[in-house]
Amino acid sequence: MGARTKSRKRALDILYGADVREESINSALAAEQNRNDADPKRANSWGYARDIVIGITEHGDEIDELIETYSQGWTIARMPAIDRALLRIGLWEILFNDEVPDAVAISEAVESARIHSTEDSAGFVNGLLGRIAASRS
Repeated sequence: MGARTKSRKRALDILYGADVREESINSALAAEQNRNDADPKRANSWGYARDIVIGITEHGDEIDELIETYSQGWTIARMPAIDRALLRIGLWEILFNDEVPDAVAISEAVESARIHSTEDSAGFVNGLLGRIAASRS
């Protein structure tokens, strides 16, 4: 597993955990920072994971608005928590990280949905991220 893939998984853990525990993302981020400080072996995946989570907090309203607009009848509240987190990560990479090609961001989110979410989630994540990426062209 590549360093960015590990970082995405770590960001997913932070976002998903905060969502299901109903705690602030900043609180979850601080707790993860403490874990990182206590275990230096985790440092290689921390920087990009932190960038993702901070980027999502900074652009969350815009990201969530796009999810609502393109999800065709699904509100964010109705989506599984894991899918919300995956979509937010994928959209942050598509919209705000020029170092990651859109196709890579989508592929990573879809693969993570296959592993961590429902049977239908990979297709849903792929379709939604693909539509948004195509609308930017």
